[in-house]
Amino acid sequence: MKKPDRRRIPVSPDDARKLLGPGDANLRDICRILGVAAVYRDASLIYTGEKTALDRAQSVTEKLVLEIQSSGRISKSTVQKALEFPELKSAGLIYSVPGRAGRIIPRTPGQESYMRSIMHNELVFSIGPAGTGKTFLAVAAAVTALRDNRVERIILTRPAVEAGEKLGFLPGDLQQKIDPYLRPIYDALNDTLSAPKVQKYMENGTIEVAPLAYMRGRTLNNAFVILDEAQNTTLTQLKMFLTRMGHGSRMVVTGDVTQIDLNPPTASGLVRLTRMLKQIPGIGFVYLDHGDVLRHPLVQRIIEAFARRDDQ
Repeated sequence: MKKPDRRRIPVSPDDARKLLGPGDANLRDICRILGVAAVYRDASLIYTGEKTALDRAQSVTEKLVLEIQSSGRISKSTVQKALEFPELKSAGLIYSVPGRAGRIIPRTPGQESYMRSIMHNELVFSIGPAGTGKTFLAVAAAVTALRDNRVERIILTRPAVEAGEKLGFLPGDLQQKIDPYLRPIYDALNDTLSAPKVQKYMENGTIEVAPLAYMRGRTLNNAFVILDEAQNTTLTQLKMFLTRMGHGSRMVVTGDVTQIDLNPPTASGLVRLTRMLKQIPGIGFVYLDHGDVLRHPLVQRIIEAFARRDDQ
């Protein structure tokens, strides 16, 4: 009878405590699902099993260690996602950002497709539900491109449209009025850059965060431009935005067609535009779904429930 193979993977004691989980619960899940045995000894995880299972166990372990080193912790859902999607098809799909997010890797097949599309296309549409990382990964890609001197500036924009509220009714000056609408973009920036750098870059114009209306009449050269919440734009607004693209620039357009705040919802131009542009080279389309949701597991179930209602 053939003797099982063994695989030794170095893991520091600090990382191992978080990786193995309370009472080694995470490690037990890995062994049960992948069909391997494991023991932690001499600062290494030692797996025993068939070669294919060991390859998957190594990929899962390395991915979880990277997550621990990036965010300082892992959750039960993080382990589950790693087991569902253990292998990266391309080692280049890692963003290293100077903010607290650190190293960012795709955590679902949809995210991998999204990051690869950004790498290979000058214009990318990312459409999917909340919690799939559409905005965060786009901002991380922009910060990485800026750090590598592939672009000179980052421009982030979204339409100032929310459920029934108007800018004029909010207190404060114009900047104070638009800040609540742009808060998700600021959050992503603060995760991928340090707060002092965000402030410095915004003061010197390296990073610009503005409502979509401010894009009219401009030509955006050598920039990484992100349009967030594009489901709340009309076809005319999308045409205006996309035709701002200048030399040396890249664009990412994100949206969730299940959360349209326009009245009527059919005024959204995002779905119509994606159909129009599907056959144009250099434009990528990525569709994320509930399987790519990385927030609390309840978020995924809520999205699934709404999808079932829509189907009915």
